[in-house]
Amino acid sequence: MSESLRPLARPRLYEQVVERLREYVTAEGLKAGDRLPPERDLADRLGVSRTSVRQAIVALEVQGLVEVRHGGGTYLLRDRLNAEPLETMIDRRRRLPDVLDARDALETKLAALAALRRTEEDLVAIDAALTAMADAVDRGELAVDEDQRFHAAVTAAAHSTLLADFMAEISLSIAESRTESLRQPGRPARSLEQHRQVAEAIRAGDSEEAARAMHTHIDTVGRVKLLDWQSDRED
Repeated sequence: MSESLRPLARPRLYEQVVERLREYVTAEGLKAGDRLPPERDLADRLGVSRTSVRQAIVALEVQGLVEVRHGGGTYLLRDRLNAEPLETMIDRRRRLPDVLDARDALETKLAALAALRRTEEDLVAIDAALTAMADAVDRGELAVDEDQRFHAAVTAAAHSTLLADFMAEISLSIAESRTESLRQPGRPARSLEQHRQVAEAIRAGDSEEAARAMHTHIDTVGRVKLLDWQSDRED
């Protein structure tokens, strides 16, 4: 039978809880830093189990929208709970390991080549990207664009047309992995420090250290809650 007549997906209860929480945050005018009601209160008011509420909170935490402080409650990290559709999260979770493998292979080599081939102009571009990222982090931003600018500067400093083309081919997937990483609590500042270590090795002309520093950075990029999250829609 035609695949177009496959069974319709039904929203899970916790997806409905997520939507109600989004409406609640908007209606109450809550902002980043504000605390959500306790799980028990939410379950009672919504007429659902605490398990459904907990699943909803975990989905929001994975997306970097709330922070769960053990013993201290759940706090908003954004002014709005604009959660992604569940299927989008599942698709990205399936893609992410392959994207991280590709980034590790390409970007560690690019960092090593940049240490050997960089010009003074390249170093100026790398330093400018670091300064822009530091400013964004100081403003409390995720610094997604500034992070991309740094990696683009390292790619340019490697002076490898073919590797740069490979990076461009997977640029959208790289952007997804970048955003996923930077919305982890405390990650922008940590990423900035790791970028500085990569830049120092490139400036010193130490290709082995540049590759090692970039590998460490990509390993950190892959440490995201999404990869530990399991939806009941996944087989």
